[in-house]
Amino acid sequence: MKLNELTIHEAHQLLLKREISAEELTKAVLDRIDRVEETIKAFLTVDREGALENSKKVDSEGDYSCALAGIPVAIKDNICTKDLKTTCASKMLANFIPPYDATVCEKLKAGKAIIIGKTNMDEFAMGSSTENSGFFVTRNPWDTERVPGGSSGGSAAAVAADECIFALGSDTGGSIRQPASHCGVVGLKPTYGRVSRYGLVAYASSLDQIGPITKDVTDCAIVLNAIAGWDEKDSTCANLPVPDFTESLVADVRGMKIGLPREYLGEGIDPDVREAIISAARTFEKLGAVCEEISLPHTEYALAAFYIIATAEASSNLARYDGIRYGVRARDYDDLLDLYKKTRSEGFGDEVKRRIMLGTYALSSGYYEAYYLKAQKVRTLVKRDFDQAFEKYDIIIAPTAPTPAFKIGEKTDDPLKMYMSDVCTIPVNMAGLPAISIPCGFSNGMPVGLQIIGKPFDEATILRAAYTFEQATDYRKKPAL
Repeated sequence: MKLNELTIHEAHQLLLKREISAEELTKAVLDRIDRVEETIKAFLTVDREGALENSKKVDSEGDYSCALAGIPVAIKDNICTKDLKTTCASKMLANFIPPYDATVCEKLKAGKAIIIGKTNMDEFAMGSSTENSGFFVTRNPWDTERVPGGSSGGSAAAVAADECIFALGSDTGGSIRQPASHCGVVGLKPTYGRVSRYGLVAYASSLDQIGPITKDVTDCAIVLNAIAGWDEKDSTCANLPVPDFTESLVADVRGMKIGLPREYLGEGIDPDVREAIISAARTFEKLGAVCEEISLPHTEYALAAFYIIATAEASSNLARYDGIRYGVRARDYDDLLDLYKKTRSEGFGDEVKRRIMLGTYALSSGYYEAYYLKAQKVRTLVKRDFDQAFEKYDIIIAPTAPTPAFKIGEKTDDPLKMYMSDVCTIPVNMAGLPAISIPCGFSNGMPVGLQIIGKPFDEATILRAAYTFEQATDYRKKPAL
C-alpha cells in the first residue's frame, strides 16, 4: 500500500516502529496532491513548505506517542489557521490570514499533526455540492462529473482521493455527513457542544459543529479524542468528561435496540438508497441487534424550519462583512451606505446573498413571530421526537443523503431541489445530536451512506455500532482515479 493510502492508525504504527518517517508520509501526500489535484480540485491552499518543515520537526523530536503525531491533515477553509489563509471559499475573505488558530487546530498541533492545507467548500458553508465556492468546483473522486457533496466537499474529496490522511469539516445541516456519504468515507458530526467552535467562521451559531472526516471508523474515534473537550473560549462548549472513544471500537451490537424511522425511507429517497439502508438494518439484526420501525412525525417540517433558523442566524453573523473591519472592500463608492452595498454585492456569491435576504426577511418587523419564532417551536417538536425515540432505542439509523452524488450542474438552477439534499441530516442538527455516516452500499457505482444517530453526548454508542457494521461488511472500496 502507498503511504498516502494509509489510515491514521496504520501510519501511527509504522511511525512508532520507525518503518516510515513523518517527512516521508508528508511527501507521499504532497506527491499525491501534485498528481490528482488538477482533476479533483479539493484544496484552496496547500502549505507545502510549512507541512514539510513541521514533519521534519516531528522526526527530529522522535516522539510519535501521540496518535496524530506526524499525520497529515486537511482543514476546511472556514476553520481559522494562524498565518495560513482562511477564505471560507468567498471573495469576501480572499486574502484573510487569521492571527490565531481555531481551538481544534491548536489541539491538532499540540498532538503534532501536520496541517497540509485548506480545503474547498461551499461559500461560508452554504450549500450541498461545493458548487457555491467563490473560486472553483471540487469533483467527486468516484466520478469527476459528479459533486462531492457539501459544504465540506473539499475535505471529503481529499480524504477519498488520499490527498490527506484525514480532514476536518463543519456540519450545520449535514455538511460533514452528506459529503462523506457521497465520497464513500466516514464523517462524524459530534453533539452540539462536544467540540469547541472557537475559530470556526460562523454560519448558524446554534447549529454549527466541527467534526472529523476519515477513511474508517477507528480513525474517526482517534480524531474525536484529539478535538473534543471543554473550551473556555466557546460559551456553548459543554464542560463534560470526554471518554476515550477508541474504547468504543468493539465489534458487538448484541442486544442493541435500533429504530428505523419510516419518514426517512419515503418519498424522495432513491430506491437503491432505500434498499441499502434496509439491508444495513438486516445486517445489524444478523449481528444480534433488534431493529424496529419507528416514527419521527415532525420530520417533514424540519427542512422548512431549518432554512428559517439557519438563514436568520446567517443574516446576523454575516452583517460583520462590511468592507471596513476586514475582508474585501469595494473600490468605487459614493458614501458609507454605498460602500456597504457594493462591498457585499461584489464580495458575496448568489447563494450567500439568497440566504442573507431570506434570514433578514424572517427576522424583520412583522414577520419574526410568523416565521422565526414558529420555526423555533418546530425545532422543539423535532427534538422531542428524538427524545421520545431514545427512551426506547439506543440508536436510530437512516440514509445520510436521499440520493447518491448527482451530476455537477444538475441542481444549480433549482435551490429548493438542492436544499432537499440535506433532508435526512438537518433534523439531527436541529436537535443537537451526534451522528455518523459510514459507507453501506452503492448505487450505479456511487457510494451510499448509512447515518447512525445517537443520544446527546453518546458518540461512544454510535461509534460502536458503526465499527461493528464496518467490520462485518466490505463497503470501503477505493475510488479509481
